[in-house]
Amino acid sequence: MNTVDFDAVKRYLLDLQDRICAALAAEDGQANFVEDSWQREQGGGGRTRLITNGAVFEKGGVNFSHVFGGQLPASATAVRPELAGRSFQAAGVSLVMHPNNPYVPTSHMNVRIFVAEKEGEAPVWWVGGGYDLTPYYGFEQDCIDWHQVAKATCEPFGAEVYPRYKKWCDEYFYLKHRDEARGVGGLFFDDLNEWGFERCFEFIRAVGDSYVSAYQPIVNRRKDTAFGEREKKFQCYRRGRYVEFNLVFDRGTLFGLQSGGRTESILMSLPPVVHWDYAYQPESGSAEAELYDKFLPHREWV
Repeated sequence: MNTVDFDAVKRYLLDLQDRICAALAAEDGQANFVEDSWQREQGGGGRTRLITNGAVFEKGGVNFSHVFGGQLPASATAVRPELAGRSFQAAGVSLVMHPNNPYVPTSHMNVRIFVAEKEGEAPVWWVGGGYDLTPYYGFEQDCIDWHQVAKATCEPFGAEVYPRYKKWCDEYFYLKHRDEARGVGGLFFDDLNEWGFERCFEFIRAVGDSYVSAYQPIVNRRKDTAFGEREKKFQCYRRGRYVEFNLVFDRGTLFGLQSGGRTESILMSLPPVVHWDYAYQPESGSAEAELYDKFLPHREWV
């Protein structure tokens, strides 16, 4: 069956948000997520959940949104002219977790569905998403474990899926103006519909459901590592790369702002404290230099 069951996806996404927030709040142990429900004048709304000043997470957001409207922004129809004149609806869960401890990596995950409809014609739809890891200090085991979960998640859908979406992630989360990767990657996919709705829905469920099992063990392993001012300063400097990517390249950020989305929720991904230090260079042989030399260059982790 290839009928798009949008309501089923929406129910799954709401439940996914609940489960992720419960798991990460338990890992933090001090702070809980605060919910901010919102409505959009153009149609739709969502619920943003934010955790701040926790024992583990300095700031983290897990956002559900379901937006719809009669017209797509020109930026979307310029790339996909077949969408012109169609109404649309999109739903997704998107999250970014910024830890307090520089030895705990930042993580990002999202899964989403998009449907554009026009009377008398078949709907145009696709799913997308993925997750990626952004360490400040590199640990081989963390990167291997992260990618092993990603690979195991993809394997039931075909041996070619993980290599394809791992490569896409490496290429997507790349700061072209810096000639530098944002982190150590993971999975990224978009415009996926060739498997049919049921299989595509199964895949985004697999990705969404595997995020906590990929990230939580790394957080638990590193969250009590001692750190000082040097590590915190480097974390804040590297967070600047996160901001640059999200504001310059990220498709979700750009679509949200261009389609009249809720700015506060769209920009929840930005870290609370960031440094831009002019012409910074890490000390040769340092742990900070190792991030650039060993972890950020694209490589096969599993």
